[in-house]
Amino acid sequence: MPEVKSKLSAKAASAQKLQAVNPATGRIIKEIDEFPIKQVSAAYQNARAAEKEWSSLRMKERLAYFRELRYLMSRKLEQIVQIISSDTGKTKTEALTADVMPVLDALVYFEQNAERILSRQSTSTPLLFLGKKSYIEYMSRGAVLVISPWNFPLQLAMIPMLSALAGGNAVILKPSEVTPLVGLLIEVLFKEAGFPEHTVQVAHGGKELGAALTKGKPDFIFFTGSVKTGKIIQAQAARDLIPTILELGGKDPMIVFKDANIERAVNGAIWGAFTNSGQVCMSTERLYVERPIYNAFVAKMREKVIQLKQGYGDNDDIGSMTSPLQLDIVKEQLEDAVCKGAKLITGELPDYWDSSNEMFIKPIILVDVNEDMDIIKEETFGPVIPIIPFDSEEEAINMANNSLYGLNASVWTNDLEKAEKVVSKLVTGNAAINDVMVSVVNHGLPFGGVKQSGIGRYHGEGGLRAFCHEKAVMADTGKKNYEIQWYPYKGKHQLFLKLFQNIFGPDKKWGESAKLYLDIVKYSKK
Repeated sequence: MPEVKSKLSAKAASAQKLQAVNPATGRIIKEIDEFPIKQVSAAYQNARAAEKEWSSLRMKERLAYFRELRYLMSRKLEQIVQIISSDTGKTKTEALTADVMPVLDALVYFEQNAERILSRQSTSTPLLFLGKKSYIEYMSRGAVLVISPWNFPLQLAMIPMLSALAGGNAVILKPSEVTPLVGLLIEVLFKEAGFPEHTVQVAHGGKELGAALTKGKPDFIFFTGSVKTGKIIQAQAARDLIPTILELGGKDPMIVFKDANIERAVNGAIWGAFTNSGQVCMSTERLYVERPIYNAFVAKMREKVIQLKQGYGDNDDIGSMTSPLQLDIVKEQLEDAVCKGAKLITGELPDYWDSSNEMFIKPIILVDVNEDMDIIKEETFGPVIPIIPFDSEEEAINMANNSLYGLNASVWTNDLEKAEKVVSKLVTGNAAINDVMVSVVNHGLPFGGVKQSGIGRYHGEGGLRAFCHEKAVMADTGKKNYEIQWYPYKGKHQLFLKLFQNIFGPDKKWGESAKLYLDIVKYSKK
């Protein structure tokens, strides 16, 4: 369908308008005005003015807006799901469970935990500073720039936005130009929920706008997307000393041992590889199966995969691809794999893809794969799963770790002790045992990658605090005229030596330590 592809490409081509096109049907849904690049500076000025008011609100007052947003989304659930499905080509069930539900759950998590996490935290004070109080405060960073992707355009925009807002920041969102309708939906939702003016601003546009916003000196940048773009953003941020969190690509391994529940592992592999048509940073993109069960596993997986239904109806399993550019990447990797000896046991080669329906790719299982193929080394982001047998635990771990990426992994076995041992040896930011892609929807856990899968974490207590400055405070009553470490030093050196030997050495002589401390106090009074 050449017309479909040209329309999809037009989403980023127009200088004044973004076209929201349903990739499953090729129909233009709506045209959306682009944000003028010349207004970037004004957007940051407005954000910083709004942040002063927003950060001055008590946490309970901010969370009241969160609650209203959650109620609004629950009332408009069916409409929201339809917009996401139309803009991305994913099935409605996936739009609901994987894009909308995590946002609603995040709102509940923030409502229940944000005040505790971001309130003043008391901490211990060293023995030598008796009588002082130590604590940590969290303060907003200012104007936070969130640049979000097209694969989960609601979830991967709103959760970092909400994290920033909970910390008292104002947010400028640059949603993907590939899914502008969801970007518009987010803008409307925050407006209808009554958030104060300019606390949330949505800037619609393409790469040029993203570059201008990055160069506009935000106070913090949260980016989700490709490694290539992430490096560009990080380079600019480094020049301006702007802190960042980067959520980048993945090439996630799944290790299945011979004692695993094969039925469950097969079902998990299928969903992990093909949900959202494989367009998930945490997709299962490398499947390692212990050799004694390899043939049976592959046969069972093939049998189940050919029964999956593609389309965009309520009862369909796999939707379309979302970005035409991603089609080219999948094609290139498949051609490379087949040229090097890989075989498809489901799906079709690019030469046989139906040009009248080209945004749909039938789910592909690849066998006879080796680690020299691009399909094993590079992120695919499509409905393709290569399967490789292994003979030992050590071999499986080495193959899983032999990657530039380290976002997510899973281990499948009935021996939970072995599973935990293997997980501990995997170089990855997230992992699951006998499950796939679950940690990202547990808002109590940090989420992020290692190696080229990203920098920093969000979700969890540390992830929420990452959107704030930490302020360390020590307080004294101010009643004493001196501190023992202040001048004069005369007569103190030997006393300090003995005191520290007593306190930090193997023999704790508390009585003698107390006497030494009092002697130093006497010298301090002089």
